[in-house]
Amino acid sequence: MRDAIAKAIIDIEGHHKVRVLYAAESGSRAWGFASPDSDFDVRFIYVHRYDWYLGISEPRDVIEAMLPGDLDLSGWDLRKALRLFLRGNCALNEWLDSPIVYAERGDLAGRIRVLLPTAFKAPAGYHHYLRMAQGVYAEHLASDRVRLKKLFYVLRPLLACRWIQHVGTQPPTAFADLLAASWVGSQERAMIADLEKAKAMAGEGERIELSAIVRTWVDCELPRAVDAAAAVRSTASLRPETLDGLMVETVARAWD
Repeated sequence: MRDAIAKAIIDIEGHHKVRVLYAAESGSRAWGFASPDSDFDVRFIYVHRYDWYLGISEPRDVIEAMLPGDLDLSGWDLRKALRLFLRGNCALNEWLDSPIVYAERGDLAGRIRVLLPTAFKAPAGYHHYLRMAQGVYAEHLASDRVRLKKLFYVLRPLLACRWIQHVGTQPPTAFADLLAASWVGSQERAMIADLEKAKAMAGEGERIELSAIVRTWVDCELPRAVDAAAAVRSTASLRPETLDGLMVETVARAWD
C-alpha cells in the first residue's frame, strides 16, 4: 500500500499542479486499532504556486480521491490548513502526530508541531472529543449488541478528554499513548486490552455483546467528562502574523 500511496501522491501533484508537503495516515490505522479490513485514510497538506494565492477569488482548497484498494485520500491547501491550525483544529493536529507518515517535504510539519503548544485551545479541543464520544454513543451504543469499531470511537475520545483535563495539551494520536498515561488505571487498561484483542480479529461491521463492566465504565465516564468540562482553561497565545510568515516562506521554498 505504501507504493500505491506514493504513486497516488505523485499523480495528485501532476494533475492538480501542487506540491504535497506532508501526508500521513489518519483514523483507526493511525490510532492503532484498525480492523483487518479497515480503509487507508491518507490526509495531506499541499501548496500551489505563488500566483495562485494572489487573486481576489479563493478557488477550491480541498483535494479528494477515492482509489481502489480502500484508499481514501483527502488534502487541504496550505492556507486552509494554517487557518484551521490557528482555530485549534484537532483533526489536523492528529495528522501531524500520526505514527504513519507517507511523505514529508521541507520543514512545514516540523515548524507547525513546534507551534502546537501555543495554538492548542484546550476548551475547544475538549468539547471536540466530548461531542464525538456523545454522538457515537447515542447513535451506535444504545443497544446491547454494538459494533466494536464504534465502541473504540467512544473510548478514545473519552481518554482524550481525560488527557486534556490533566495536561491541557493536544492528546496524542496513538491510542497506546493515551492508555499509558498515569491517570489511566490498571483495571481500565486490562479492560481495554481485552477489547483490543477482540477488535484485532474482527471485521469493520462485527458486533459484540457489550459486557456489564464496559457498559458501566462508559456510562460513568461520559457524565464525568461532562462535569469536568467547565474547569478546562486555554493558554493559547499563537498570533496570526506568525502563520502569515510561515505561509509566505513555505510557498516560496516549495517551488525552489
